[in-house]
Amino acid sequence: MPIEKFVTLESTYIPLPIENVDTDQIIPARFLKATTKEGFGKNLFCDWRYEKDGSPKKDFVLNDPTYSGEILVAGKNFGSGSSREHAAWAIAGYGFKVVVSSYFADIFRNNSLNNGVLPVVVSEPFLNKLFECVEKDPKTKLKVDLEKQSITNLATGDTESFEINSYKKNCLLNGYDDIDFLLSIKPEIEAYEKQTVKF
Repeated sequence: MPIEKFVTLESTYIPLPIENVDTDQIIPARFLKATTKEGFGKNLFCDWRYEKDGSPKKDFVLNDPTYSGEILVAGKNFGSGSSREHAAWAIAGYGFKVVVSSYFADIFRNNSLNNGVLPVVVSEPFLNKLFECVEKDPKTKLKVDLEKQSITNLATGDTESFEINSYKKNCLLNGYDDIDFLLSIKPEIEAYEKQTVKF
């Protein structure tokens, strides 16, 4: 699954105001036998999303047509637990390009960035306001600007800045994975090798 370039995104968002969502809840362990990224989106939050017979649970937000968008807004401490990269595969596979929370587990954050999903850390008051706004109006939109490292609640005009590793920012802006990045600087690597003094 190639990584798409990410510069700015303006989208409605899906609220998941639950704290301490761990990777087993994001993608249950029974789905980890697969070794490719395809098909994980349909099992995102599987145990919350479906009944045992496979029918959708009407009270879960992903099954509620009221909410839609390419942004997931989640409660504090999202992605805790095991280090499985499959959790990021499931988030990306569902179609989310951004996940917003007030805190991410480090490994989940890195796995997300490696799979083209931007984790945006905001303050607790900003996060709470997002939940309030989308409850009042499910068509509320967010604007995420990676170049400026800013996120804006378009319903209120409130904006916050967010941090991101400069290397990962460059990769997302250009749609690079680690191999693509190395290929992009191949001329510089070759030039350096030619300049290296040989003893």
